[in-house]
Amino acid sequence: MVLSKGFEIEMYTGTSSGDIVGLSDKITASLDGFMREPDSRNVEYITAPSRSYEQLLCGLVRPRLKLRQYLSQLGDYTLIPGSTLSLGGSDRFFRSDPSKEYHEYIEKTYGTKVVTASVHINIGIDDPELLMRACRLIRIEAPLFLALSASSPFLDSKATGYHSTRWRVFPQTPTDVPLFVSHNHHIQWVESQLAAGTMQNVRHLWTSVRPNGNGRPYDLNRLELRICDLVTDPIALLAITALLEARLLQLIGNPNLDPLVQSSFSPEELVSITTKNEIAAATTSLDAQLINWQDGSIIRARDWIAEIYEQVLPVAKEHGFSCFLSPLPKILQKGNEAQQWLQLHAVGISSRSAIIQAINTTREREIELEDKLCPQIVT
Repeated sequence: MVLSKGFEIEMYTGTSSGDIVGLSDKITASLDGFMREPDSRNVEYITAPSRSYEQLLCGLVRPRLKLRQYLSQLGDYTLIPGSTLSLGGSDRFFRSDPSKEYHEYIEKTYGTKVVTASVHINIGIDDPELLMRACRLIRIEAPLFLALSASSPFLDSKATGYHSTRWRVFPQTPTDVPLFVSHNHHIQWVESQLAAGTMQNVRHLWTSVRPNGNGRPYDLNRLELRICDLVTDPIALLAITALLEARLLQLIGNPNLDPLVQSSFSPEELVSITTKNEIAAATTSLDAQLINWQDGSIIRARDWIAEIYEQVLPVAKEHGFSCFLSPLPKILQKGNEAQQWLQLHAVGISSRSAIIQAINTTREREIELEDKLCPQIVT
């Protein structure tokens, strides 16, 4: 049985020349299915949960086509790829809803460090103890998913030295989040954070992976992978999601993949290793030298992902979604979006020109996918 999947997509709006402009108040007032973020320069939409990758593909593409059409009515506006304020604007916060106290807290506490765009991948797992086991494995391997998705090498028109500037600046809150050894451990920890004020509410757990559900922390039904930069190509995003799902199905079939079982490191050491790996992946993504959680050996992110791909390919074939996993080697070969932009930058292409090229490529890709694939799918 394949797992249920869904996405939360945050995207910037702006001009066709790459300048990011806040339009979320107009968008959310005029279009169903879009939500505000604390800053007005990005807007969010959520795909309906589905076990079908074909359905998810159209769930990703169609809202963006609808949004693009609306933006064109407002003027020379479009969707801007990338996960940071690439060409400028990080000196000021643009509140989308001045009446919301939580938004005021976010602005005062974090400023524009939170004005990023990303994709959150949700995978349905109902059993709370299995969900905790899944969160342990994926949290420790989350740097690999960051390496695949990095798309924020620029901030304020400058190359920052990071492939994912977003994950280097984003405030991970609370600062110390343990590996949860059980559902009860998670409940007690969240309750203590709320009591201490280190979390403002149950949503205020900003870490690479978290258990999620409608009655957090008690009623949980999905794993939420939050570390990924915005992946604008839907086919690439589905390949990354297929890797995640196949890894989770592998874990369900083999509970010994649990880091608490298979690693020689203590839970505290595993958290420390993961933090170092996240920093390395944010810096050089697929070329990062990472620490393997199983034995402490050093392995390049690209090679580790290739190893896991070979392990889980039979799982994906068995469950009928290997065709969606198959683009992954091409990402490893060509590089992620950040690496492609930096290659252009290295030969004298400006950050603005790289972003404009990405704007056009993204728009053409969405039209191509909608024309070719979505008409065949009954939604």
